[in-house]
Amino acid sequence: MVKLTQYSHGAGCGCKIAPHVLEEILKTNFVAPSDSKLIVGNSSKDDAAVYDIGNGQAVISTTDFFMPIVDDAFDFGKIASANAISDVYAMGGKPLLAIAILGWPINKLSPELAQKVIDGARTICAEAGIPLAGGHSIDSPEPIFGLAVSGIIDLKNLKQNNTAKDGDLIYLTKKIGVGILTTAEKKGLLKLEHKGVAATQMMQLNTLGETFGQLSYVHAMTDVTGFGLLGHLIEMADGANLTAKINYSKVPLIDNLNFYTSQMCVPDNSFRNWSSYDPKVSGITGDSLLTLCDPQTNGGLLVTIDSSQKNAFEKLLVEKGLSEFAHPIGEMKKREEKIVVLI
Repeated sequence: MVKLTQYSHGAGCGCKIAPHVLEEILKTNFVAPSDSKLIVGNSSKDDAAVYDIGNGQAVISTTDFFMPIVDDAFDFGKIASANAISDVYAMGGKPLLAIAILGWPINKLSPELAQKVIDGARTICAEAGIPLAGGHSIDSPEPIFGLAVSGIIDLKNLKQNNTAKDGDLIYLTKKIGVGILTTAEKKGLLKLEHKGVAATQMMQLNTLGETFGQLSYVHAMTDVTGFGLLGHLIEMADGANLTAKINYSKVPLIDNLNFYTSQMCVPDNSFRNWSSYDPKVSGITGDSLLTLCDPQTNGGLLVTIDSSQKNAFEKLLVEKGLSEFAHPIGEMKKREEKIVVLI
């Protein structure tokens, strides 16, 4: 069996450029032409661009691609596709169609494997109710796959990552730790009971984001990916000029992560993430650093809600089969010295 992860230097959303480096790349003196119809663009750190098309509606446009995080080609296609589509859900929108982005080392890996990647993408697109309508491919040194996705939303339902309010409760809809598990698998240390756990979670579409978009008491939303839970909390709290106070014991973690962290089954990018976050966080410990900085691929939705609607929101989570996530992991408070405080 061909193991795709042997042909890439990074894995999944762990391939993302470090936050502080990305800020340097995006820094510019160029003044873009004003466009009042561009509701969300490069000026914020949101999940997708949003463009007003009139009649109270907007188009959502996003792209996401990366190198293999699993060895199976079909599963790689499914994970990369679910991850890309998630950015539309994270804005509260409905996906419409997708275009494939494929880089393939044709002198190393067969076209048949690439076809399995595309079929994985078709499977997830069908699950999301959208067509995989085309794409572009190149001969590249490493395998790369992802999607460009277009979606639509009623502007009144638009959710952004920088619109949380003081007193909001914070929720997360998937467990943390897939980067640690996939690293353990590459090292040959993954326990039998954890086989497929990370892949199964990474393939799950965040379709609830469209439902959350229709809830006026949901104030802010994003999805957790390569910057880890800590990085996305910092973006969310800092964007709203607030401090996120997090109860670490309430953060949902994949079972028995401490076994793998004790074996140093930790992605290199966890430490890269922490080097960007260190001055902005208090209360971190050895264990929480390794889990909260763990790069996620197609992680859960990170949501803030009006605290008065706690019971209604948790009832919805239970009805949608997410009872284990029906509790807040923290709250947004008035800005303090640090952007994230662990308690």
